[in-house]
Amino acid sequence: MAFSLFGRAQKVDNTAYDLMLSGLLSHSVEEISVEEVAVSDNILFVDAREKNEYKVSHLKDAVWVGYDRLNLKPLKEVNKNKEVIVYCSVGYRSEKVAEKLKAQGFTNVKNLYGGIFEWVNKGNTVYNMDGDSTKKIHAYNKVWGIWLSAGEKVYD
Repeated sequence: MAFSLFGRAQKVDNTAYDLMLSGLLSHSVEEISVEEVAVSDNILFVDAREKNEYKVSHLKDAVWVGYDRLNLKPLKEVNKNKEVIVYCSVGYRSEKVAEKLKAQGFTNVKNLYGGIFEWVNKGNTVYNMDGDSTKKIHAYNKVWGIWLSAGEKVYD
């Protein structure tokens, strides 16, 4: 396992990406790396990106809640003790949404460190609105898209 300049375990392979994330995030909720995610039926993935990003691709069976106009209604019937992993492009928006879920009483909420970009960078599958696997990934914008090294970048 690689270690960052700060002596903590590096959670993404790209050192520059990890360094950027360590400064960008407030680390206010538990973080989980892509490698630590044991994909099972017991995990609920929550997508904290905008709808146009989600429509391009998302994690399998992810529930979309958005960010700018956050809508937590799709989580109304979810058991508050269920393992919930929130993600966005890199982890910033998902961290803020995870904070709100914790404030709503969810007890097992984690932020996917590196977000969907790291998910794809590690070779994991994403799905389109038809439920088919796709190589397309919304890269948010050209500045943030530099952290996406795999897949086919899509911009609006």
